[in-house]
Amino acid sequence: MNEITQYLVPQWISTMFLIVIPLPFLLILLFIKKISSTYTSGAVLVFYSIYLTYITFASFSGWFNYVSLPPRILLYTTFPYAFLLFGVVINLKIYKTILNNAPLENIVKLHMFRVIGVFFILLGLHDFLPKYFAFIAGLGDIITALSSIFVAKAHQNKRFYAKTLTYFWNIFGTIDILFTAIAANVLTKISIDTGVMGVDILASFPFCIIPAFAPPTILFLHFAIFQKMKNYTR
Repeated sequence: MNEITQYLVPQWISTMFLIVIPLPFLLILLFIKKISSTYTSGAVLVFYSIYLTYITFASFSGWFNYVSLPPRILLYTTFPYAFLLFGVVINLKIYKTILNNAPLENIVKLHMFRVIGVFFILLGLHDFLPKYFAFIAGLGDIITALSSIFVAKAHQNKRFYAKTLTYFWNIFGTIDILFTAIAANVLTKISIDTGVMGVDILASFPFCIIPAFAPPTILFLHFAIFQKMKNYTR
């Protein structure tokens, strides 16, 4: 187990990331507020505020500062958060109510926040991530985000191909996030064994918010879309 190297990312990249990272949280909160009660959206806001505070505290306290497998950031944030979503939230009555009442296209449009994948590319271009990983992961997120607009439009305009398009889009988006998560762990293993560049930068603030939040949230949204489409009849 090695200590993570501290990287000096250009200030403008870190600043831009901090400016845009509220986007996914805002989109989710607005979605919940529109479909459910103010109380529910308020509870989600409180949770995310506490979770982001926890991630920040853990990062600056050095909890993620060692290269290990599985990475500490997964043990302390990603895995517990995933358990909360797939072990608790998915069984709540309020979740089932929101899923039942939400138009499918509104859930699809939540994936627009994945344009944040551009930061993978920026970090790769500045040699803070392996370029092949950065471009595959980043472009996959950007393609999923931009194409979500067309998928949602197909439903809004009641196109005959909307359901089929959504299936293929949802499968692509799921594979993309699974590839990113698995590849990150493979690169961590290679980094431990050989000392080559891994994905250490994703364990440092503010970029640690990505693995702590994105994979479980994205997989949960894709799963919700598959659930929603079981009874889709349009």
